[in-house]
Parts: sequence; C-alpha cells; structure tokens
Amino acid sequence: MSAPSLPVSFETTAHVRDHCLCLHTQRAARVVARRFDEALRPHGLTNGQFSLLMSLNRPEPPTIAQVASLLGADRTTLTAALKPLVKSGLAAIATDAEDRRARRVSLTPDGNARLAQALDAWTTTHAAVEAELADVNPDRLRAGLDQLSGHAPGPDQNQKERRP
Repeated sequence: MSAPSLPVSFETTAHVRDHCLCLHTQRAARVVARRFDEALRPHGLTNGQFSLLMSLNRPEPPTIAQVASLLGADRTTLTAALKPLVKSGLAAIATDAEDRRARRVSLTPDGNARLAQALDAWTTTHAAVEAELADVNPDRLRAGLDQLSGHAPGPDQNQKERRP
C-alpha cells in the first residue's frame, strides 16, 4: 500500500509553467511547425518532409543513420517518415554498395524539383519567424538549441556527420 500523495501546490504548478524549458520549447515548436506546414502545404509537403528532403540534398546519398543523427530522430521513426516520400517518388532507398547492412537515401529528380519549388515558401516563412524574434539573436538561439541537442553544425557538416 502506498502512502497518500501530497497535493502539488498551485505555486509549484505556476513555477513549472513559467520556467519549464521543455514546455516552452514544445509550445514554440508546435506554433512554428504549424506556420511552416501552412506555408509548405501548397507544395504538398509538411515541415518535417521539407526538412527530411533537405537533409538528403547532398553530393553523396547519406545513410539512414546519418540522416537520423542530423534530424535527431531514431532510425525507426525516420524509416516511417521516409515511406510516403519513397511512395510518392520524392526519395529513394538503396543498399550501400560497400556495406550491405546500411541503406542510403537519396533525392529523386522529382524530390529535388519539389524541394526547389518549396524553397521560396520556406525562405519567406523563415524570414518572418526570425523577424518576430525582435530581442532575440537567432544565431544564439540556434547555437543554444544545438548545444542542448548535442549537435554541432558547421560548414562541413555533410562531410563530417556525427555518428549515432
């Protein structure tokens, strides 16, 4: 038999509501994601699909593990997200020629075209979101979020991906 739980005070609830980084990050992420979803809808993409297709836009097709690491997703979730893109002909998955256990993902010509068509909508929406951060330095915000996620971006990011 467990001891009766003590009620959490409203003051504690208010403190968590006002200070919880997880709550504030999730709330902002949902609002920003909806804005990008709306902007990308005419191009037949969600914000997640746009990011996934953009992550495939490289000189050499990345492995599923590399894409998962970049997007902060597990391989199972990424594989599920790829299915509709593969089915619609925007991405392709192939076995790695050197390591038969690995799979590489690439943009198809249709995927590349769709990405190019959606880029203006992303650019416009991104600029509007950044403009709303009047007193926040977007580069510092990105750096802080990257630090929390353990992701170290850089100009050579595509060549030196972090291993999972």
